This record gives sequence, structure tokens and C-alpha cells, in this order.
Amino acid sequence: MASWYLGKIRYQKEDEAGRLKTINETYLVDAVSYTESEARLYKQIVTDASDFSVTAISRMRLADLFAYEDGEQWFKAKVIYFSVDEKSGKEKKIVNYMLVNSEGIQQALDRINESMRNFLIPYEVTDINLTPILDVFPYSADEDKEQEIPANMRPLSEVMAERTQAENVLTENVLTENA
Repeated sequence: MASWYLGKIRYQKEDEAGRLKTINETYLVDAVSYTESEARLYKQIVTDASDFSVTAISRMRLADLFAYEDGEQWFKAKVIYFSVDEKSGKEKKIVNYMLVNSEGIQQALDRINESMRNFLIPYEVTDINLTPILDVFPYSADEDKEQEIPANMRPLSEVMAERTQAENVLTENVLTENA
């Protein structure tokens, strides 16, 4: 299950008049910790300004994220459904938050309904709010691929094997001289 972190960055950008303007942007990152989310933000974000800083990271509770090819804005929806507790037999309300990108609120609602059409329990979308999120960075297995080892570095196992081999040769030479 994805752990989502909301990261806010700040940088200075020069406007048309030549004045520096402070820009604040918000991004959503799938990461396992605050530290990883900050590292991924620095790796993913490319701005016109070479100097930017991560000003805040907070955890965002999401049950699901629905990403579509089109849709510039990200909307957060509150979805409520009712479940029956097996032990007590009482009905309990379950609240989930979902994120969807779309061109507007109606399209966001339509996309949530479309994505949940196979949901067997009746649900109700009670709130849909526009978020300041500019982009979402889900986890990708490609990011975990090992980076190429620089030419001046070798794996420790190779170095240790060479050292053992050199010690064996030295031991053989000493034994040969003493014989």
C-alpha cells in the first residue's frame, strides 16, 4: 500500500519586470518515510531556479489515487460508505479520501464514480475539493535499479577476494623460502 507525502517547495523566480518573486509549489510523493520523500522531491523537481528548498513535508491519508492522462488539476474527494460489524451487527461509517485529476469538479466526480463502479458496498461522495498539488510522483521500480558503479570503485567482495589471494601467495612464498 502506498504511503503518500505532501511536499512543499519554495524558490525565487524572476518575473517580467526583473523582480524576484517567491514561488511556492506542492507535490505528492509516494515514499516510505519523510526522509525518502524529501530525497525524491529533490530528485524529481526541476525548476527554472537552480536553488530551491523543501519547506514542509506532511503525510497525506489517501485510500486511493486515480490518475488519468488528461486533467491538470488534482481533486481530493471524501467518500463515505457503510459497513456492518460482524461481531456486533451494527452499521459503521467508514470515511476514505481519494485523489483524482481532472479538468473540473464534475469530471472529478464522474471519474471517481467510474473508478468505483465495481465497488459492491453503497458509497457516497460527500466532498470534492481542489488541491494545490501540481504533480504526483508514484513509486516506480525503475528508481530502485542499481546505479552503475563508477570505474574507480569496485565491489567489496572483489577487493576482499584479491586480498585473500595475495595473503595466500605471500604465505606460500614464506613457506617456500623456509623450506
